[in-house]
Amino acid sequence: MEKKYSTKLVFMAACVGMSFFGVTMLSLGPILGPLNAVVEGANALPSTMSIGIIIGTILFGPIVDKFGYKSLLILASICALAGVQGLANFADIKWLHCSIFSLGFGGGILNGLTNALVSDIYDDKKRGGRLGLLGAFYCVGALLWTLLNYFIPDFRIPLGAMSIVMVLFIVAFFFIAFPQAKPQGSVSVKKSLGLLKYPALLLFAVVLFFQCAFEGTSGNFTVQYLNHMGGMDNATATLAMTCYTIGMMGGRLPLGRIMGKLKELGTLYLYLSVAFAGVILFYAFADSVVAAYVAMALIGFGAGATFPVVLNFIGGAFKDLSGTAFSIALFIGLCGQSIGNSFMGMQFDSLGYIALPITLIACVVVMVMLVPLAVKFTKK
Repeated sequence: MEKKYSTKLVFMAACVGMSFFGVTMLSLGPILGPLNAVVEGANALPSTMSIGIIIGTILFGPIVDKFGYKSLLILASICALAGVQGLANFADIKWLHCSIFSLGFGGGILNGLTNALVSDIYDDKKRGGRLGLLGAFYCVGALLWTLLNYFIPDFRIPLGAMSIVMVLFIVAFFFIAFPQAKPQGSVSVKKSLGLLKYPALLLFAVVLFFQCAFEGTSGNFTVQYLNHMGGMDNATATLAMTCYTIGMMGGRLPLGRIMGKLKELGTLYLYLSVAFAGVILFYAFADSVVAAYVAMALIGFGAGATFPVVLNFIGGAFKDLSGTAFSIALFIGLCGQSIGNSFMGMQFDSLGYIALPITLIACVVVMVMLVPLAVKFTKK
């Protein structure tokens, strides 16, 4: 079938959608404190957002496989926009829960949809590098959102500015041609559920489970760890998370070139080794601000390759139902984030804060062990 879309324009649209997801994931971080000061019960909003993200992640795959990308990209972006506007304008906790659910739901769809879209428009030679570059735009969105709130204390102003940007890009999406839906014969409930019988997909999903546990625990508990083990104040410790995001973006930008030289497995081992070294530094020199910042940059860099590399394998192995395959893998990954956060909270209470670096090391070791096994099944 003749291609009727511009690969460059579609990739740019995917990068914008991934930036929106970066804003979604960091949306509550800078504003939850001020919001909770004026709205009782606002601290419960992150749980509602997680539910929205999980539901969006489950639903997007079968929909894009059957109906295509364009309509769902626009719908998900509108849901995210509605959530941003709700956070800016509502002061009632019920409406805020509706808003943050809408933001999480749209963000969950955008995360899976943009990855599946990029996987579909590029061949095996370019897919991994483009997925890495796409992932860098997650960091772009997260960083821009964080910096806006750092320089503008009134969170309603950054929310308003972000809304304007989102409206402009949503309008642009209407004028871009996207890949058509998969041939109807290749999409059915039976075939979608049949993906669960493939060990390669499940093993890669388990890798993402531990990757999400790694990202979730490092993202949510690092500040507490540096507060108690390093004696840092909250502002100094929080800046370490910016180093983490910058490190991840720095790791994803050259991913395509590195994969061209080292191939997928070699690249993943290199990045996970960097993450491992970062965790060791993080553990050994928690009381040094400079060392902690360098460690978090290394951890972010090392964490940057797992998603692009694993999704590259999945996209190549399940081309006919790539959306559904991504949906399954990302859903299992998100379960890892939720379980990892709960596990770490319990470990902090029982083992103390030393549990964080131990858990991060364990996640890296498990991923290194699982990936070659998953690749072996893919080749079968």
